Amino acid sequence: MPILVFISLFTLLDFILLFSIGSQIGLLTTLLLVLATGVIGLHLIRKEGVSTFARARQRMQAGEIPSNELLTGAALIFGGALLMAPGFLSDIVGIACLLPNARQLMYKALMWLGLKTSLYSGQNDQPKTHRQQRTSYHESNGDKTGASNETGPLEGDFISRDDGSRRR
Repeated sequence: MPILVFISLFTLLDFILLFSIGSQIGLLTTLLLVLATGVIGLHLIRKEGVSTFARARQRMQAGEIPSNELLTGAALIFGGALLMAPGFLSDIVGIACLLPNARQLMYKALMWLGLKTSLYSGQNDQPKTHRQQRTSYHESNGDKTGASNETGPLEGDFISRDDGSRRR
């Protein structure tokens, strides 16, 4: 629900800014700027989407995980989509997605926000351990068996074929 409120407020602010600037610079200039950024955004989505997919495929064929290429491609496509949206605020954020230094700052901010929300309980701002997170997840879903199994591997744990000591 908070993301919906954020998107709604962002869109409202974007249109307010568009109409305010548009009344100052004129209708024709505003339309030309909106169309130009839309064409640039469409071009970026087409060009960068294909090239990022090709780089990711090359890294996968080399046996590597293409996480950096996928994040960069997602940021470029998101930036292109924001450039296609009518509005000056969305254009500013879209251009920020295209600049490498701004992308790195956005990655760090998103990782910090994501890490902070997943690690902290919200009650006393103390970090939770993985076991506490898992226990609270299973208790909230009414499953007492998953949280009480202390001897076996956690869900999602990797068990090597050579390691027979942890098998059941």
